[in-house]
Amino acid sequence: MSGLGEFLRKCRADTAPVELTWETGRRVPGLRREEVARLAGVSVDYYTRLEQGRHSTPSEAVLDALARVFRLDAAGRAHLADLTRPARRRQASEPVQRVRPAMQQMIASMTDHPAIILGRRTDVLASNALGRALLTDWTKLPPKQRNYARWIFLEPAAREAFLDWSSVAPEVVGTLRLYAGRNPGDVRMTELVSELTARSEEFRTWWSGHQVHERTNGTKRMKHPAVGPITLHYEALSLPGDEDQTLFLYSTDPGSPSHDNLRLLALWAADHHTVPEGQPGEGLSIEGRSV
Repeated sequence: MSGLGEFLRKCRADTAPVELTWETGRRVPGLRREEVARLAGVSVDYYTRLEQGRHSTPSEAVLDALARVFRLDAAGRAHLADLTRPARRRQASEPVQRVRPAMQQMIASMTDHPAIILGRRTDVLASNALGRALLTDWTKLPPKQRNYARWIFLEPAAREAFLDWSSVAPEVVGTLRLYAGRNPGDVRMTELVSELTARSEEFRTWWSGHQVHERTNGTKRMKHPAVGPITLHYEALSLPGDEDQTLFLYSTDPGSPSHDNLRLLALWAADHHTVPEGQPGEGLSIEGRSV
């Protein structure tokens, strides 16, 4: 079944038939194909062909109608459209993602705010000292393991760091699913999903759910072994001119216990001599090459 078909089938199964008044005594959860077709204003045959992968180029009007039927948010609607576009396979010769030196210097100068830059597939491209102290020192990981999603699911320390891990982790899966829809030909993405599917039961379950998540802003509740609990607000900022690069900035409420603990974490990081990013042999790299 095509990616579009799988997504439609999951949406249909997850949509409660609250708008339907013409039928009682239902025997199945979710919507039937004929009900989706009726609500979307298309023929049953047409919708069936979409779900079975025999037609993959619906109009924007049809996509809008399906989004309404399935009550998709903006990220879900965008993902639906992505699944109808032809696959663009990433070439092996495609340039490795690099963070501009000026951006590296900018986040390094932020001593009061943790900062991290994620690239394709949530690859970790750069971070400042406080960001590494808060999460993990990515410079000490092998290049191919410098991936945020991989850390979340395969490192026990990540489960201990996030007090709401069971909420944070499925959002990471949704972010990967959103990226996969935009880049269905990304071989390295396929390899990452295969590894996480094989090694994490939680990832396998959430990935099969086909939920998508757009990172914009939010709050994370964390607990650092050196300083205790910290509640952080984050902003996800796409970097203009740097395709598929997102800067995450973290902050705390002024005067709060979390603010004090973050300042203590900065002192702890300085005392533990966190390696400055960008030094020869210590800078972050991805896919086996320095960035």
